[in-house]
Amino acid sequence: MGLRKFRLFRGDSESGTMKDYKVEVDKGMVVLDVIHRIQAEQAGDLAVRWNCKAGKCGSCSVEINGKPKLACMTRMNEYESDETIAVRPIKTFPLIKDLVADVSWNYKQNKNITPFTPNPDKKDKNGNYIMMQEDIDRVQEFRKCIECYLCQNVCHVLRDHEKKNKFVGPRFMIRLASLEMHPLDKADRISNVKNDHGSGMCNITRCCSDVCPEHIQITDNGIIPLKERVVDRYYDPFIRLFNKFFPGNRK
Repeated sequence: MGLRKFRLFRGDSESGTMKDYKVEVDKGMVVLDVIHRIQAEQAGDLAVRWNCKAGKCGSCSVEINGKPKLACMTRMNEYESDETIAVRPIKTFPLIKDLVADVSWNYKQNKNITPFTPNPDKKDKNGNYIMMQEDIDRVQEFRKCIECYLCQNVCHVLRDHEKKNKFVGPRFMIRLASLEMHPLDKADRISNVKNDHGSGMCNITRCCSDVCPEHIQITDNGIIPLKERVVDRYYDPFIRLFNKFFPGNRK
């Protein structure tokens, strides 16, 4: 494919700048391949996070020409031969160095979610849990998440308004949805979804769904159903009246 122009962010949390590179690109290369070639031949101290190089670990999330993508799944032939390819770290999280961001905030949010709590009443006479296939299919979509955090990166609540203390972001709304919709789970997380995890902060722009490399319908299949459950619990006048007289029936 010949000589291509790359512009990579170089720096740390204190300061940084975009630096230009010219690098020979071979047919079939992805952006991560080119970054590795720059690292090997021109910038031995370049920091970049990666692991599987197969689009399944979520490690190599970056912004390529302003769009959040996995570097290992972005082919060079997607760009014109005379186009300069600019690669920056994901913006929403603090920078460690060069193309590596500190995503540890996400792990802390995960710890705050009530884990899967199986309902022993759902066992059959042989002690086995039985589930309908349609219920399995519904939550299986959410389990495809590779935790690349591209959805977190484009979420305007986290990225632009920096409300990390009020909203867990789309990735963990999906985790909450996978637990709340699980046919064998008995835990009630709706109050946490509303008060602790900030479901009301999302205004359904669907930008998270647009960037998901696993094509999970985060907004339509996860966040909106959770919002509906919150509305049913706290704002539906008939449900509120019913719960007032029959509190033991609350789901």
